[in-house]
Amino acid sequence: MDYKTIVTIVRDYETEQSVLRAAAAMADARNGHLTVVCLGIDRTQPGAYYAGANAIALQQTLAEAQAEAQAVEEKVREALGSWPASCEIISVTAQIGAVGPLVADFTRLADLSVLLKPYGDSRSVEDVAIVEGALFGSRTPVLILPPGVDTAPRPESAVIAWNESIESLTAVRAAMPMLKASKTVNIAIIDPPSHSSDRSDPGGAFAEMLARHGLRPDIAVLAKTMPRVSDVICRHVRDIGADLVVMGGYGHSRFREAILGGATRNMLEMAEVPLLMAH
Repeated sequence: MDYKTIVTIVRDYETEQSVLRAAAAMADARNGHLTVVCLGIDRTQPGAYYAGANAIALQQTLAEAQAEAQAVEEKVREALGSWPASCEIISVTAQIGAVGPLVADFTRLADLSVLLKPYGDSRSVEDVAIVEGALFGSRTPVLILPPGVDTAPRPESAVIAWNESIESLTAVRAAMPMLKASKTVNIAIIDPPSHSSDRSDPGGAFAEMLARHGLRPDIAVLAKTMPRVSDVICRHVRDIGADLVVMGGYGHSRFREAILGGATRNMLEMAEVPLLMAH
């Protein structure tokens, strides 16, 4: 299945316009549909106000959030005016605590969400909540782009961070259109468990599955010689010159799955190339 419905969320146009262009280019190249959600966030904390001031404060902050969303929408419409792709632009507002469910609602029918890396300069907890909503709330695959990427990613070399989990396999299936377009696919396995069913041939069965799709993967078994798994993956990506990472996205637990887990958060902080995640 190709990416025929692509969704991107724009909260800060100046920071996120590169991702908007990349998402539009992906939809255009695939003759698909792009949905752009222009988000204004109401940052009111009702409990911080005296009872008599609540209504006035809420009305004012809601109006500010609506104006914020409308200003973003105007810039998005101007930027996409010349794109031939099918496009829908929506302006919405949400309180900070409701960002995740709102994003999940808009992304649940998409084939792919395209978002900017949520950590770094000009990024905030609101951007993390957007990624969490798309990744955990809708189970839609998410393509995270580093700053400056403003064209449709066309990976030459992809790395799959493989740990035999359902999340990893879900990400690989979601990434198949990109993997098939890549010239090389590398399966990175870090310290494979000695009790695994394929301990004598780590990743062998998985590589056979990919080969049936026309891919020619190679396998790299890596030792965890650095403190974090994400450190090892990022070093490997740099070593082989990869330009796409595919991996599962994880939460701390089923109970708190809207909170990014350590490996997921670390990769989102460190990734220098596009990162496709699924949960």
